[in-house]
Amino acid sequence: MFEKEINFIKELFSHKKEIALHEPCFIGNEKKYLEHCIDTGFVSSVGEFVHKFENKIKQITNSPFVVATNSGTSALHLALLAYDINEDNEVITQAISFVATANAIAYTGAKPIFLDVDKESLSLDPKALENFLKENTYQKEQKTFNKKTHKHIKTCVIMHTFGLAAKLKELIKICQNYHLILIEDSAEALGSTYNNKALGTLGACGILSFNGNKIVTGGCGGAVLCNDDDIAKKIKHLSTTAKINHPYEYEHDLIAYNYRLCNINAALLLAQLENLEFFLKNKRELTMLYKNFFKNNEFLTFVDEISNSKSNFWLNALIFKDENLRNIFIKECFENNIFVRPVWKSLASLKMYKNCQNDGLAYTKILEKTLVNLPSSVRL
Repeated sequence: MFEKEINFIKELFSHKKEIALHEPCFIGNEKKYLEHCIDTGFVSSVGEFVHKFENKIKQITNSPFVVATNSGTSALHLALLAYDINEDNEVITQAISFVATANAIAYTGAKPIFLDVDKESLSLDPKALENFLKENTYQKEQKTFNKKTHKHIKTCVIMHTFGLAAKLKELIKICQNYHLILIEDSAEALGSTYNNKALGTLGACGILSFNGNKIVTGGCGGAVLCNDDDIAKKIKHLSTTAKINHPYEYEHDLIAYNYRLCNINAALLLAQLENLEFFLKNKRELTMLYKNFFKNNEFLTFVDEISNSKSNFWLNALIFKDENLRNIFIKECFENNIFVRPVWKSLASLKMYKNCQNDGLAYTKILEKTLVNLPSSVRL
């Protein structure tokens, strides 16, 4: 049924026998920097590449403060802890996201509230957020409380889905009106912008991920971006087991975490970041080919970036007219060694989060049955 589409994807990645969803591309100084780590013996969290990596992220994102972590999940966990999110709080987020978004919230003891996603951005729907807050909350002493649980809803975590920007103008205004701290889960969005500002820098803070399937990778890795020096210092302290600086004594003043990025991963990341502009250009060219090919397809819609934004197009996506068409496409792709993927299941449908409050998730339920991601690797 989708022979034409499958042949097109094969032509795009004609040098591959098996076409992965997204694989890393190592074309720069990776080996050189890794050898330097081994030669000097600095492979753990103390080493020059960690600081060079943080400075490079500052340069790329124009974020005043950057703290390197060992994953995007730990970065989000630390960002929430830095704003004292705990079991007395609830955190609003979107139902379409990788499970790490909800897990990081749960690590703090807070309970997530899952809301629907927007049809254009695929990130948290501003209308869903405003409707939920109007109907289900009350305000007291410049704080927002849940009418049902009477818990303080302190934070809103938005996730920039597949590197596409959320509708930040509307979301920021709503969060300000309801005294919510806006945190950007920009795990997939390095290189993406909204109104010419890097995603992850428009809220109170943001996080990035450098897992093996991201646009640049250190095998693992993450980062917290923020504008507040005190918050950055708190995050770094929490990421290094809350060790008090001393030449030789082991003194710790909090229960904290071993979340700091290792030098050997930072070395790999620095080499990758040196080629970020090439990766972004290459991936945008791939997206334009997909967009033009699928623009008149009667069975599906290609997902594009919203106005006032520029996406890194980490993963390209199609939305099919119905679940059956989507499943046929996936089956035929796999039979041809093209490893497309359906979108994640709704977080609210996972057994550990089934009892969390949600708003019905009308569009989420459509997306999880009709959306598929296309192979989106850098092509050489």
